Amino acid sequence: MLKTDKCFIIAELSANHGGSLDIAKETVRAAKRAGADAIKLQTYTADTITINVKAEAFKISQGTAWDGQYLYDLYKEASLPWEWHKPIYDLAKQEGLVCFSSPFDFTAVDFLEELNTPIYKVASFEITDIPLIKYIASKQKPIIISTGIATIEDIELAIETCKKEGNNDITILKCTSAYPAAPEDGNLITIPDIAKRFGVKSGLSDHTMGIEAPMVAVALGAKVIEKHFILDKKIGGADAHFSLDESEFKEMVDAVRLTESLLGKVDYEMTEKKKKSREFSRSLFVTNDLKEGDIITKENVRSIRPGYGLHPKYYYEILGKTVNANLEKGTPFSLDHINQ
Repeated sequence: MLKTDKCFIIAELSANHGGSLDIAKETVRAAKRAGADAIKLQTYTADTITINVKAEAFKISQGTAWDGQYLYDLYKEASLPWEWHKPIYDLAKQEGLVCFSSPFDFTAVDFLEELNTPIYKVASFEITDIPLIKYIASKQKPIIISTGIATIEDIELAIETCKKEGNNDITILKCTSAYPAAPEDGNLITIPDIAKRFGVKSGLSDHTMGIEAPMVAVALGAKVIEKHFILDKKIGGADAHFSLDESEFKEMVDAVRLTESLLGKVDYEMTEKKKKSREFSRSLFVTNDLKEGDIITKENVRSIRPGYGLHPKYYYEILGKTVNANLEKGTPFSLDHINQ
């Protein structure tokens, strides 16, 4: 089971390896220092995700930082060599991080099974690849699915596909497939709706700049936060422009953990601290000297601080009645002071 007693924070390595295993390894160490729970890879080659065709259909023109590139060339540059996976998995384990990946075809799933990957992630644009989701789900590992381009029907079908394989450990991430994503496109209120509507865990795969979206997401009940992570933005690469570096990621983690602390739990318990604080609450006091037989009026008994007198709920009940003793100004009022 994917543990969600606290928000599971994923540092997405993605293309942020700079073509160097040493950089990838140091990124793992930095993710640990920054407070991540997990490091996530992407397992594909240019040939497993697309084909090498220089036609317009394969040329990016979506108003992104990658416009003008062909898909094959972009993925060839961005892909993480498969022979790096094991040393990265091994290092993550040493560092106490969960390491897992997004496979993009059946061969990647088989490869990740050899590494005994503990979790699978389905990337946003693969949510319509039902054969792939079916194969991933059949491995009976927790499965996280991003919804960037998904319709409700896509989400329903993906969940149904997992459940038909007997895999019910499903987390659906709200995701905006823009790089970076504009805050006004966040629609984070969808996060609790996902959990309620589909009966799954929900979270956020965040592509916005900054750390505000994860904080809001956790406040809305997100159980998983995924954010792109880079050792140093000077490394460059396909995802560098919307990734957080170590100090930024740590700031995000600290903010998320603070948000969790602030949320706490549903609590109406009257603790000793609360009881002590109630001494500063309102209660009924004698505010002008009273002689035995005097009538209680708004002038001589009032609701004031501190809270040692009669509960203010009795105020209108006692007005107009008489007192049975001499009472000095400042006396906490009691029902015992009333002539019965």
